[in-house]
Amino acid sequence: MPRVLVADDQDLFRGGFSLILDSQPGISVVGEAADGAEAVRLAVELSPDVVVMDIRMPGVDGVEATARICARTAARVLVLTMFDLDEYVYAALRAGASGFLLKDAHRDVLVEAVRVVAAGEALLAPTVTRRLIADLARRGGAVPRLAARLGELTARERETLEQVARGRSNAEIASALCVSEHTVKTHVSNLLAKLGLRDRAQAVVFAYESGLVVAGAHSPE
Repeated sequence: MPRVLVADDQDLFRGGFSLILDSQPGISVVGEAADGAEAVRLAVELSPDVVVMDIRMPGVDGVEATARICARTAARVLVLTMFDLDEYVYAALRAGASGFLLKDAHRDVLVEAVRVVAAGEALLAPTVTRRLIADLARRGGAVPRLAARLGELTARERETLEQVARGRSNAEIASALCVSEHTVKTHVSNLLAKLGLRDRAQAVVFAYESGLVVAGAHSPE
């Protein structure tokens, strides 16, 4: 059962999200935070599985709170915001967020997002993914330090990372590489461990920053 902490400085949103999530079978809201500092404190105290995190909050904002929570706990962070802006997407993912949704998402999408993130997967809204890729493309070429780390991966792990960065599911990757889904899961786990990445969301950022995947380019099928 995913245990959830909801962090939002607006009482209406915070209460609404908590009500929606706590009414779902298998989900339990264990706490609410009105700002980033309180979110960090409660994440440490309550050990939730998922923190639903607003971005714009007074004092410690959602990006900094996400970084602190990911550094100090095993909780996974789902960023939920009204602001579909590049800098927030990029900053939140770099801080360790596992998912990013806009507040106008349907309630069913929010519930499913919490379940997906709690299960260890990454989740990005389609508009967020497009903006992230465009933002990474504008930042220029590969970062040499990260590009060098690609040498730590086997050929199959590099292929798997490229597929992950293109937003493909394990089933789709298995079909493309002609292997089993279990093998794909093993490759993903291995490459995350070798690169010191938290999850697939950070793997996407790494793939673009390292130059393994170039925005706008298509891999051969």
